[in-house]
Amino acid sequence: METWFIILISLCICALLKSLFDLIIIPLFPSSSSSNKNLPLPPGPTTVPVIGNFLWMRKSFSELEPILRDLRAKYGPIVTLQIGSRPAIFVGSHSVAHRALVQNGAVFSDRPKPVATSKLVTSNQHNISSAAYGPTWRLLRRNLTSEILHPSRVKSYSRARHWVLQILIHRLLESSETQEAVKVVDHFQYAMFCLLVLMCFGDRLDETQIKQIETVQREFLLNLNRFNILNFWPRLGKIVFRKRWKELIRLRQNQEDVLIPLINARVEFVKQRQQGNHQEEEEEESVVGYVDTLLDLELPEEKRKLNNKEIVTLCGEFLNAGTDTTSTALQWIMANLVKYPRVQSKLYEEITGVVGPPPQVKSKAKETTAVIKEEDLQRMPYLKAVVLEGLRRHPPGHFVLPHSVKEDVELEGYLVPKNAMVNFMVAEMGWDPNVWDEPMEFKPERFLTNNSGEESEVERHDGSGGGGEASGGLFDITGSREIKMMPFGAGRRICPGSGLALLHLEYFVANLVWYFEWTAPGGNQDDVDLSEKQEFTIVMKNPLRAHISTRCSVML
Repeated sequence: METWFIILISLCICALLKSLFDLIIIPLFPSSSSSNKNLPLPPGPTTVPVIGNFLWMRKSFSELEPILRDLRAKYGPIVTLQIGSRPAIFVGSHSVAHRALVQNGAVFSDRPKPVATSKLVTSNQHNISSAAYGPTWRLLRRNLTSEILHPSRVKSYSRARHWVLQILIHRLLESSETQEAVKVVDHFQYAMFCLLVLMCFGDRLDETQIKQIETVQREFLLNLNRFNILNFWPRLGKIVFRKRWKELIRLRQNQEDVLIPLINARVEFVKQRQQGNHQEEEEEESVVGYVDTLLDLELPEEKRKLNNKEIVTLCGEFLNAGTDTTSTALQWIMANLVKYPRVQSKLYEEITGVVGPPPQVKSKAKETTAVIKEEDLQRMPYLKAVVLEGLRRHPPGHFVLPHSVKEDVELEGYLVPKNAMVNFMVAEMGWDPNVWDEPMEFKPERFLTNNSGEESEVERHDGSGGGGEASGGLFDITGSREIKMMPFGAGRRICPGSGLALLHLEYFVANLVWYFEWTAPGGNQDDVDLSEKQEFTIVMKNPLRAHISTRCSVML
C-alpha cells in the first residue's frame, strides 16, 4: 500500500511540475525565432494554473458557450481560455473567422495534436476530420469528394434515397394510425442510418444489421464526453481511471466487432465482382460503397494500404457525419414547421404548386405510388429558404472542430501561438443581431429576394456547392466571399458533405410536408419546446412529438 502511495504522489508531483513549466515558464520565454513574439495573446480570464485548467477541461462546449458569450461581451470577439497544457482561442466574429479560415486558410487548416482518447478514436488521426493538414488528409478527402460526393455518384444513390423515404413514410403512417403524438426523432435516425449504411457498404442490409450499427455508433458518440478527463495527465489517468479507460476500449471494440465483418464481406463482394461472378440482379441492387473506395488507397507518407482498424474509423466517421447531424437538423426543421403553421402552409403551397397534390397510398404497402423527385427540388426556393433558416437558427454543432496552426501567427493584432486550439463559434455567428434581423425568430423569408426585386436581408452572391439556390440567386453557405453563417464550417476544412446534407434535408422535408400535416399535440404550437441540450450534436432537450395526419387518401 505504501509503495503505491509513493508512486502515486511521485506521479502527481511530476505532472504538476510539467504543467507549471508548460503554463508559466514557456510563455515567459517564447521562441526567439517567432516574428510575433511581442504580440499578446487574445484577452481572457485569469485562472489558477493546473487547477483552473483542469476545471475548464471538465466542461463540455455546451457548458462553455454561455460563459464564452459573457467573455465575448467583456473582452471582444477573440477570447483565450487556458484548457489543458495549451491555450484555446475562441473566435465569435464573422470577419475574423473569414480572415482566418478563408483569407489565410492554409495557415489555419491544421488540427491540434491528438490527445490520448483521440488517438484511439481516430486511429491516430487516420480520418478526414482530425487528420493533420498534409498529404494523408488530402488523399482521404479527395477520395471522398471524387468517388462518393461527385454529382454523378450522388445521383446514383437516388434509388437508395427513394427506398429510405418509403421506409420513413410508412413508419410514420403506421404511427399516425394510433392517433397519438409521434416521437419522430427515432424514425429520422433510423431512416438516415438506412441510407448512410447503404452508401457506406454498397448494399441494403437487413433491419437487424442496421440496428446493430446504429447501436454501436450512437453508444460510442453519446459517451465520448465522459472520457475527456482521461486526457488530463493521461499516463496518470490510465492508473487512476483504469475502469474508464477499459470502458472506452470496450466501446471501440464493439464498433470493430460490428463493422469489420461488413468490411470483410464487402472485400469479398468486390473480388467476386471483378471476376464477373455476380448475377445481374445482385449488380442492380448494389452501388459503389464508400468501403469500396478505401480498399486500394495507399497512404502517401507511410507507403501502405489502410488496415481494418483505420477503415473502421473512416466508416464510423462517414456514418456519423451523415446520420446524426442530418437527423438532428431534420428534427429542428420539422419542429419549427410545427411551431409556425404559417411557414408549413406556405411551404405546402409551394410544393403542390410544383408537383400537384399528394398521391393515394396503401397503408399496408411497402412502397408509395409516388414521391417528389430530386429534380423538382430545384423549383422550390421557399423549401431551400426553410432548410437554410433551420441551419442558421439551430446549427447541429455550435462549434466547428478545433483548428490549429503549425507556427506562431498574428490574428487581429493578437498572437495565435503554435499548436494552440482555435475554435469558431458557429451559433453566435448565426445569431448575431448586427447581421440578422430578429435572429432568434424563424423567418425563412430572410433568404428570399423580395417582390420588388431588391436583395433580401442577406446579400446574395454566387457560391460553390449546391443547395443554397433560391429565387434565382445563391446564398453562399460556404462563406467563400463573406461569412454570415457557417453550419458546415468554412475554408479548406469545410465539411465536404455539405451539398449532400442539403440535398437530403430538402428531399426529406419536401416529402414529409407533402405527405403529412404536422401539428402540435393538443393543437397548441406554443407547447413546442425549442430548448437545447448537447449530445454528439445540439439536440432538442425534449424531442419533438407531433400529431401527424396524412394529406393523402389512404387505400386499405
